Amino acid sequence: MSIVTVVGNPRAGSRTYGAAVAATAAIADRLGGPAGFGDGASGFGGVGGHRAEVVDLSALAPVILDPGPHAALEVALELVVSASVVVFASPTYKATYTGLLKAFVDRFPPDALAGKTALPVLVMGDPRHALAVETHFRPLLVELGAHVPTPGLALLKSELPGEDVIARWAGRVGPQIVTREEALR
Repeated sequence: MSIVTVVGNPRAGSRTYGAAVAATAAIADRLGGPAGFGDGASGFGGVGGHRAEVVDLSALAPVILDPGPHAALEVALELVVSASVVVFASPTYKATYTGLLKAFVDRFPPDALAGKTALPVLVMGDPRHALAVETHFRPLLVELGAHVPTPGLALLKSELPGEDVIARWAGRVGPQIVTREEALR
């Protein structure tokens, strides 16, 4: 099974990146084995039958709004489309996800995530933004055809690294995940 993590923070090495990788690892563990991550904007790895990739949009920011073709951007889009499970993570910005993440997602055609499970993760500075993951982020992923288990993960910056919160969340959404491999059986 392949799991792709998309990090929509415009800053490289962000807390969002760390939280997204931790959330992906918890989901992979819940699905029956750890995920290995490679290094770089799109890392390649695999442990326990799960192939894990990270698409760090901070590395792609200079080309996301450029309408022309860019090899790294095309690879990132293909990674997401070919994944079984996609974790989309963003810092909360203006009570929703970042424009960088939205610009990346806008590159997908309708129903690009059909047959995939997408998991929204927001890192927020204030607990008042906790509903943004369900009211703004989840509908974006559903619009692209994804199966989006509830609840999405809303993490306070002050709670990071958030292992306990992430583990509880993975325990709740793990049983709701339908992978493409299971759907085809």
